[in-house]
Amino acid sequence: MATTISSTTSSTGVPTISSPGVGSGLDVNSIVTQLMAIEQQPLTNMQNKETALQSQVSAYGQIKSSLSALQTSISGMTTLAGLQTLSASVGQGGGLTATVGPGATAGSYALGVSALAQSQKLVSTGYTSTSSAVGSGTLTFTFGTTDAGTFTADTAQAVQQVTIAPGQATLAGVRDAINAAAIGITATIVNDGSANGQRLVLTSTKTGAASSVKIDVADDDGNATDAAGLSALAYDPAAASGSGRNLTETQAAQDATLTIDGLTVHRATNTIADLVAGVTLNLTGVTSGTTSLAIAANTSSVSTAVQSFVAAYNGLQSTLTTLTKYDATTKTASVLTGDSTVRMIQNQLRTLIGGSLGAGTRYDTLSDAGVTFQADGTLSLDATRLQSALAADPNAVARLFAAAGNATDASVGVVGTSANTVAGNYAVNITQLATQGTLTGSAAPTLTITTGVNDTLSAVIDGIATTVTLAPGAYANASALGAAVAAKLNATSEFTANNVSVGVDATGGTLVFTSNRYGSASNVSFGGNAAGTLVGGAPVATIGVDVAGTIGGFAAAGSGQKLTGANGTPVEGLALSIASGVLGDRGSVNYSKGFAARLSDAIGSIVGNDGLIDASTDGVQAQIKDLDNQEAALQRRLDQIQQAYYAQYSALDTLISSLKSTGDYLTQQLANLPKFNNSNNNG
Repeated sequence: MATTISSTTSSTGVPTISSPGVGSGLDVNSIVTQLMAIEQQPLTNMQNKETALQSQVSAYGQIKSSLSALQTSISGMTTLAGLQTLSASVGQGGGLTATVGPGATAGSYALGVSALAQSQKLVSTGYTSTSSAVGSGTLTFTFGTTDAGTFTADTAQAVQQVTIAPGQATLAGVRDAINAAAIGITATIVNDGSANGQRLVLTSTKTGAASSVKIDVADDDGNATDAAGLSALAYDPAAASGSGRNLTETQAAQDATLTIDGLTVHRATNTIADLVAGVTLNLTGVTSGTTSLAIAANTSSVSTAVQSFVAAYNGLQSTLTTLTKYDATTKTASVLTGDSTVRMIQNQLRTLIGGSLGAGTRYDTLSDAGVTFQADGTLSLDATRLQSALAADPNAVARLFAAAGNATDASVGVVGTSANTVAGNYAVNITQLATQGTLTGSAAPTLTITTGVNDTLSAVIDGIATTVTLAPGAYANASALGAAVAAKLNATSEFTANNVSVGVDATGGTLVFTSNRYGSASNVSFGGNAAGTLVGGAPVATIGVDVAGTIGGFAAAGSGQKLTGANGTPVEGLALSIASGVLGDRGSVNYSKGFAARLSDAIGSIVGNDGLIDASTDGVQAQIKDLDNQEAALQRRLDQIQQAYYAQYSALDTLISSLKSTGDYLTQQLANLPKFNNSNNNG
């Protein structure tokens, strides 16, 4: 009789025998499991290979991280500014601090500060409260220099106007209106403690003698100079007190005055960057005599940077060694032993670091600064040799590591490079200087602005549009009107948000408005009912042009005042600023790329998108994906084989059980057959 066998389902979805060998003694599950262990060996091999590939992906990630760490550690060495080879020290006596930047040279100076630059402060008469009435009208601020009561306007500074509407006629309202106009004057209210102690204080936002201010008033009460109404804020240094000079000067505008090696100089601010080349002075106080300023070699910062570079490079080598080493004793390979990607990275970096700049500089190889390779591929630093090189020529050591460009023409500046810029000396030739967009009036402006008649101006500067309402009134001259218009436009949110502004010139009798931007994107146009009033019916609009020329004989692209070398040329990415000067030959630019800069570029290409590591990682990931597909297909085949085995051995189990039942039956039947007695047969 056949044995009844029940089944369950395995985790793979393949049926297994829950009561194998019942009646036959045949262990079907054990037989199939052992057979499948053999069948699954190819799948196990695939899974082990995939695990090894995943380890390679992780190892590539470690290398990429180590390379990025090295690149970060040398980022400060890729520019001369990051490798500051000079430092400034100020002697006893104080009065100033100093910092050193590019272009500085070693030297010593005797400095003395006799006066600090300061801004002008004007104080009003007292009011009982901040809500006390002052008056309405227009305040006109003209900046310039006051000398012995004589005011001379500075035409380079725009005349500013602030309209005080009747609703703003209080002391607090006037303060808020002035501050909102952002005209270079800040207004505050102080209380001196007396009954009429609330005073308006006006302070220029600029220091220097030329930041003095003259305030003219168009008072709605009809009297522009008396001490009543808005004219209480009038300030003409040449006028009589109470009759046009109605504010009190509590602090005069003045320049900083100092001596350098016996030469007296004046500056408008206390931060001076144009006195000693490459050195910024910050004046902090008046000195009783002179103090010393020394610009000397600062070898410690360069030495520290070089030590950090060596340590970071050796850290990378340690990572590469760990991932590629082979243990001959245990005959065990590491995850990337023999990997071609690692060999390529090591060879590229060793070739770069072990080579020479070939730029004709004083120091041409890293060994000149004491950095050499050791037998294991790491770097060593001879500190004594580095210090000797720094002592002899710190700038040459800095150029050994940094990328640096300098032009022979003072009006040409190096403002950018790229990884593809080739070191060399390149001639600069300018065929066109950049210009600014302008709008030139066709007639003298009408000086009276009337509300609702000619007070609305729509302007588009450099493609940015805005609309302003001009303050009504009769303006003193074309310069005052133009300055008021420019101030209104430049204060709009549209212009400030986009760094757009416009200047104005009235010296020719007509108004000429000029964009602050250079190049083909620079333009000026006006519309609205005030346009004709300002620039006449047929103004001439001139769009700016970009700088044009060649660098090293190669055509370069101009954008504003910036000239950039074209792709595919040795000067690719070399960007020069051409501020001014003449057309034609403009000298040359020498560009050199030191070891830190070259190493940073090389690492960038290795770890960047589609770089060597990404390419290798993508290749391994593709293998992993292919293995996943093969494993899935093989697993489906194994499931079918397992089902076939279970079917085969289940049938065998049933057959054996049936044969056993038949055998038992025959045995029983044979046992029941009659027995023959031999004795009976003989009788």
